[in-house]
Amino acid sequence: MLVSIKSLKGYKLNSIDGEIGKVKEFYFDDKHWVVRYLIADTGNWLIGNKVLISPYALVSVNKELEQIDISLSKNQVEESPPLNSDKPVSQQFEVAYYGYYGYPIYWSGASMWGAYPYIIRDREEWKKSDKQDKNWDPHLRSTDEVSGYQIQANDGEMGHIVDFIIDEETWAIRYLVIDTKNWFGGNKVLISPIWADYISWNESKVFVNLSLEEVRQAPEYSEEALLTRDYEIELHRHYDLNDYWS
Repeated sequence: MLVSIKSLKGYKLNSIDGEIGKVKEFYFDDKHWVVRYLIADTGNWLIGNKVLISPYALVSVNKELEQIDISLSKNQVEESPPLNSDKPVSQQFEVAYYGYYGYPIYWSGASMWGAYPYIIRDREEWKKSDKQDKNWDPHLRSTDEVSGYQIQANDGEMGHIVDFIIDEETWAIRYLVIDTKNWFGGNKVLISPIWADYISWNESKVFVNLSLEEVRQAPEYSEEALLTRDYEIELHRHYDLNDYWS
């Protein structure tokens, strides 16, 4: 199921023995465009440290109760490797974090989740994919940071990022939500990050090989509409680009 990141902000994080906080933002890697961590706002609990929750710990997303259930205890979270709130996520931290929880490291292979294109829940399978890539280098970005980045088409600017659409099964970012109204009076449209030619982090800009007219004529996106497979098929047909589900 597809869900917007903006809609998940503020959701309660329910551990196996009580609430630990609320969803604040997300970290994703800019190689696979996959959410690697959910950042929790713990209020007065664990002050001074960022609390990071891996998708491996996410059990379910309950939209009616606006909560996300996780398979960790409060004590596990409290005793996890600390990340100072004013420091970026380092390779050293990630190695310690994944070692602490025993999760299979996502940089152990070329797929989205290391040796696999999706999250494996079977711990017996985890033992088969624990070889680290010595050339691995973390490229984690905050969804809050990237929100507002401009989108550069091949014939001009067309809008800026206002949200992200993720796949709850893989936690991949399937689409960037682009607001075009300040550029050519349009509405919101979706662009897949895999359609991007490259990203200029210094310029805060994403470059895509699409024309302004192509985007202007694309199927409109609204927060009220359901992101159905029929809509996705129409979107990919419009751009004449390969889909991700085949």
